Amino acid sequence: MTLVHWSPFREFEDLFDRYNRVLNRSLPAAGQGEAAQVAQWRPVANISETKTEYLIKAELPEVEKKDVEVTVNDGVISIRGERRYERTDDSEKQHRVESFYGSFERSFSLPADADEAKIYAESKDGVLKVHIPKAQVVKPKPIEIQVK
Repeated sequence: MTLVHWSPFREFEDLFDRYNRVLNRSLPAAGQGEAAQVAQWRPVANISETKTEYLIKAELPEVEKKDVEVTVNDGVISIRGERRYERTDDSEKQHRVESFYGSFERSFSLPADADEAKIYAESKDGVLKVHIPKAQVVKPKPIEIQVK
């Protein structure tokens, strides 16, 4: 398990980041059409651990599998994608749109015992599950050295 040093400033940065996302989000209002800008969003992710693997569950409602990319590079796993805003019926009038749309990216440091070569992901019902198996730990054998 990797230790993360606590920083009080990181807590403030996260708080301000959330605050700015709420204030600065510009969602398409009724009648603006597809030319309206949409805010970037950051899907929530839960990370759990069992004896054999780590599991990342990211909530990606209305995001198709083809619009999601999972990569591992230098001990960091990244989940990228895009949630597209699509109006299907021009006769439908939007009164309120509170959902986030646009591109997203989440990155997480992998623990030292993660087996990067065996990572796999699956998507079902708007939830992306990334399975990160733990590497088999080979315990070193003690070597007896004779004293002469």
